[in-house]
Amino acid sequence: MLFQMPQSLLLPTYNMMAEAEPDLSTFENKSGLAEDMKFLASMPELCDVTFLVGDTREPVCAVKAVLAARSRVFHKMLYQAPSPQRKKEPPPRENKLRIFLKRSSEPLLNLQNSSQQPQSQQHQTLIIEEFEPDVFRQLIEYIHTGCVTLQPRTLLGVMNAADYYGLDELRRACAGFVQCCINVDTVCALLASAERYIQYKCTKSLVQKVLEFVDEHGNEVLNLGSFTLLPQHVVRLILVRDELQADEFTKFQAALMWGKKYCDSNPNTNLKDVIGNFLEYIQFHKIPANVLMREIHPLGLVPYSIIMNALAYQADPASVDPGKLSPNRVRRHAQGRSMSVQSSLDPYGSNTTLSSSGSSELASSDGKHSTSN
Repeated sequence: MLFQMPQSLLLPTYNMMAEAEPDLSTFENKSGLAEDMKFLASMPELCDVTFLVGDTREPVCAVKAVLAARSRVFHKMLYQAPSPQRKKEPPPRENKLRIFLKRSSEPLLNLQNSSQQPQSQQHQTLIIEEFEPDVFRQLIEYIHTGCVTLQPRTLLGVMNAADYYGLDELRRACAGFVQCCINVDTVCALLASAERYIQYKCTKSLVQKVLEFVDEHGNEVLNLGSFTLLPQHVVRLILVRDELQADEFTKFQAALMWGKKYCDSNPNTNLKDVIGNFLEYIQFHKIPANVLMREIHPLGLVPYSIIMNALAYQADPASVDPGKLSPNRVRRHAQGRSMSVQSSLDPYGSNTTLSSSGSSELASSDGKHSTSN
């Protein structure tokens, strides 16, 4: 049986074929342009501004015109710097002889002035203390090329830098990347980077998402080797959370692992003193008696009274005052305060650090993804 396509279907198909024909009058080579612009930013002799970034003052070069075109913040920084107002004085009156001599020497003056560049064209050097060198270098790369490879280690810094310099497309790309990059392998790197950028508004939402992931994967996160690289107050913030889905013995092992790593880096520190900072966040009465006596008690790191109270509670819960089991946890519940990022962070305050015991302890002072624009 011969099937013939109706004319009504043939015409649209022809039109689609016509539309699919390439437009040979327009040629684009965006990838080549991006590579050339990346090369430009990597050559100091081709750049006209150098940023000394971070505590180490690491140099990062760039082209002012490109920065100004892509970011209004950079435009204001580089081209609209306020200059002191000076009262204009009327030009002195010159006699005819001086005017004649001045005109006769104009070619020589013009030749001398041509070797002097205007202030706006001179090479500038600026100090950037707000961001780390790796973060700022990625920002400069994105501005020049429209493309950057996002990494969990620098994600929080890049997102805050994009927000700070008014690069909304990059900020939104970072926020979208957060959803797919939070995993067991990256969670500790994200938390560690939050310490430096806690004063920026983008940090709060990201830290909250990371902590929610930690709550759901508590046992896995606490067993990570990278857990030992977290600051002490971040470790306490994790261990104290009621939402953390991890057994108490795993929490003790994580604290022990962190303490040993800390003592390796600080030889004069006593391990028992370090572990003592975390004991109030561990509910020892929920650890089986045989584990308490075989695994924990022989270490000599947990006071005998805590172990005895835990064993007594397991034998007869009514015989032990709950306040003696986890005094910090009982006190927190009595005050109606659940430890979360909201209660432990001042989200918009400056010089604020992560804290694990509420506002009273606020201290004032490798997955990848590419985005292009």
